[in-house]
Amino acid sequence: MSENQRLLVKNAKQVVLICRNGEKFLNKDGMKSLSVIENGSVVIGRDGLIKAVGPAETISAQYPESSCDHVIDATDMCVLPGLVDAHTHPVWAGDRVHEFAMKLAGASYMDVHRAGGGIHFTVEHTRAAAASELLDALTRRLQRMLRAGTTLVECKSGYGLELQTEVKMLEVIEAARRSLPINISSTYCGAHAVPKGRTEAEATADVLQVQLPRLKELMSAGTLQVDNIDVFCERGVFGLSSTHRILQAGRDMGLNINFHGDELHPMNSAQLGAELGALAISHLEEVTDEGIVAMATAKTAAILLPTTAYILRLPQPRARDMLDAGVIVALGSDFNPNAFCCSMPIVMHLACVNMRMSMSEALAAATINAAYALGRAHTHGSLEVSKHGDLLVLNCSRWEHLIYQLGGHQEILRYVVIKGNIVHDNDKTMQM
Repeated sequence: MSENQRLLVKNAKQVVLICRNGEKFLNKDGMKSLSVIENGSVVIGRDGLIKAVGPAETISAQYPESSCDHVIDATDMCVLPGLVDAHTHPVWAGDRVHEFAMKLAGASYMDVHRAGGGIHFTVEHTRAAAASELLDALTRRLQRMLRAGTTLVECKSGYGLELQTEVKMLEVIEAARRSLPINISSTYCGAHAVPKGRTEAEATADVLQVQLPRLKELMSAGTLQVDNIDVFCERGVFGLSSTHRILQAGRDMGLNINFHGDELHPMNSAQLGAELGALAISHLEEVTDEGIVAMATAKTAAILLPTTAYILRLPQPRARDMLDAGVIVALGSDFNPNAFCCSMPIVMHLACVNMRMSMSEALAAATINAAYALGRAHTHGSLEVSKHGDLLVLNCSRWEHLIYQLGGHQEILRYVVIKGNIVHDNDKTMQM
């Protein structure tokens, strides 16, 4: 070959492609049998994109090792796409570990909220924090996610609830996007809660008349790249009418609709999202049968968050009903001060045990479907030619170990690769 390639990963026991025909998502039977190459190799070019993936013999004939800058011998190992975390709140200050004790003693999410905890506690501390402090904390959290196999992560604002802090949070996310290897999808979530001393109507007006216009200016100037708009559609927070107006305004600005719905009460959020052409809706613990049908028809992804239901002792999202109805099911960690989990392998494990998903369904939900929920299925979520060279190398002979070993992923995740660059080598970490 005349052109040198960046990375060759050779002789893997299994290369899990997820899909091989350019699918933007998998549902129903497509999630049950993933595309896997036994004894395969992957080549990633200098541009960070996958050049070839296939049987090891075929790849070695086309791409000799001498034509590659780096070679990983993956004999007796597995190669998977990098994991995609479709829902996180990773920018915040203040520690809410004390609330965990309250929840264990029986306090509900809204009990904590009314006691001055929850979102409002975090808002107070995040408003007071310097941008540099927030960036340091975000960097540490994203590094933890990366070491657990996440290579694309959605990051929300939403602990400002007023223009200055929301912009500060989005600027911190932008700084992380530009300085860290992990891929980031940025979400404006100014309607995460109604600020203290304001009504829902006043908060909605502030988002529509103050925050979104300023966001539009910053995006037009190239200062910020924002991908999605989010609203917490919930009783006592933002109702259907306010949610509709805010999401519509975001869509008019070119943002993808990706919002919190039907978490604590059945609000018909799923039907609203389907009507608006939402890319994704998160939570859905209280979704109705009609909402499930609407999402399946509209191809609106359901981002399910088994960590939240687990920690808050909520009913589990109805993953099986959604899967059977043909909904595009994705997964997220919901990393935030209320659900402190950085690990998509643990999320997949909980999805299998508590939401009764199969391991194949969980892996599809944490790769191609999570990428679809972020509008990135054309670049991420599977190992296909021309997609980003983001992958994991597991020190085990079957990929299922990543889900099966609860909390054991630190030991079996040997390499994390982003755009053909080895960004985490667990062997070196363990030797330190």
